[in-house]
Amino acid sequence: MLKNPRQTRDEIIAWIRKYFEENGPSCTAVIGISGGKDSSVAAALCAAALGKERVLGVLMPNGVQSDISDSKLLVESIGIPHVEMNIEAGFKGMEEMLQSNRDLQKITGTAEMAREARINLAPRLRMATLYAVGQMLPGGGRVVNTCNMSEDYVGYSTKYGDAAGDFSPLSALMVHEVLQVGETLGLPEKLVKKIPSDGLSGMSDEDKLGFTYAELDHYILTGECENKEHQKRIDRLHALNLHKLRLIPRYMPEEDREKREFA
Repeated sequence: MLKNPRQTRDEIIAWIRKYFEENGPSCTAVIGISGGKDSSVAAALCAAALGKERVLGVLMPNGVQSDISDSKLLVESIGIPHVEMNIEAGFKGMEEMLQSNRDLQKITGTAEMAREARINLAPRLRMATLYAVGQMLPGGGRVVNTCNMSEDYVGYSTKYGDAAGDFSPLSALMVHEVLQVGETLGLPEKLVKKIPSDGLSGMSDEDKLGFTYAELDHYILTGECENKEHQKRIDRLHALNLHKLRLIPRYMPEEDREKREFA
């Protein structure tokens, strides 16, 4: 629990401002808007740091999105410019390519995409869209990673999908802390307290994970978990998904190793 959510909010705003001063003084923050707490809080923080005109919200439904009204409510509440780009055609095109490739069928033994492959395809297409939009902007763009610490801990994100980005304002905050900061930003309550869902599987985050964010946050903070089966599951997910948080391992030759390191 944050002792002073307003101070944390102000520190994040200052951190975002400094990031852009050093990594893109003329750039716009480009953020995917889902209408959930993370994109809502991250977008509001960016607007406070840079000014509304330097934050571009990108709504990316895949066909019909039942809660697209929440995304529109957010950009209207903050007052940031936004565009809506439906990824359905790209998604179906990729799906058709993958499922119709006979060479791939011989290797996989099926013409059907694996369930997880289909679920993760949309987030990766959305991230590709955000970077394309950023590069089309006159002053350039920097893509916002909206993941929080709780999700990152158990790998509840798509590698090179929503787990990607140029800067990450919320990755050191757990879910309950994101909610605390959100309450200081004057955002619509229905967005900040919306039941978390990936919008892909038809399940809430907590249903899919098999434990609550309250349990997870408490375990991260204290190392204690009353439900031992949940603790085992959290530990297993954390171990399996550390690769999402680490830099890509790279081979370094022993000879002249120091010269090959980046400053």
